[in-house]
Amino acid sequence: MSSELGRLIVVSGPTASGKSTLWHGLVQRSTVDFSVSATTRAPREGEKDGYDYHFVSEEQFQKWVEGGAFLEYAEVHGKHYGTLRKHVEASLAKGHDIVLEIDVQGAQQLKNCDLPIISIFVQPPSLEVLRQRLRDRGTETEEQMNLRLAVVEKEMTFAKDYMFQVINDDFSRMETEVEGILGYTKENA
Repeated sequence: MSSELGRLIVVSGPTASGKSTLWHGLVQRSTVDFSVSATTRAPREGEKDGYDYHFVSEEQFQKWVEGGAFLEYAEVHGKHYGTLRKHVEASLAKGHDIVLEIDVQGAQQLKNCDLPIISIFVQPPSLEVLRQRLRDRGTETEEQMNLRLAVVEKEMTFAKDYMFQVINDDFSRMETEVEGILGYTKENA
């Protein structure tokens, strides 16, 4: 066990901003873990329980809320999501950084936590680029896309509350920028 605590790395940003791709790269490092969130939504095709999310019932989620099991939790699009405290604390105690990909509601709850935290907001270069990324995914109707973009505009107003804001106009450049923010080098990969 390390004598130095790791850091909580909070990564937020609108849908299709590149935040998931970013954390997938960060956790390739041996001292960076990912916090698997609990959710009440149904698994999507290809998602695995315990890897992508901990898929639980509303009843179980509420029990965990009442028992103080979450570091943060929020309702998003009618479903609940939360970060389990015990997993985060276990990683930090090992001296590992732990990445939380959470929405702005959850990040707001962590602003006053007593853990070492670095918050990063990933932004698209523009709403039009974001709209095109959503179109390219091909998973949503035009109406669903417009609803998501309305949420995005609201989420973008929270960017100023993060310690760092990065623009994903070139993923490789953004990844290098984030590695610099976190003090990661090729030698400590």
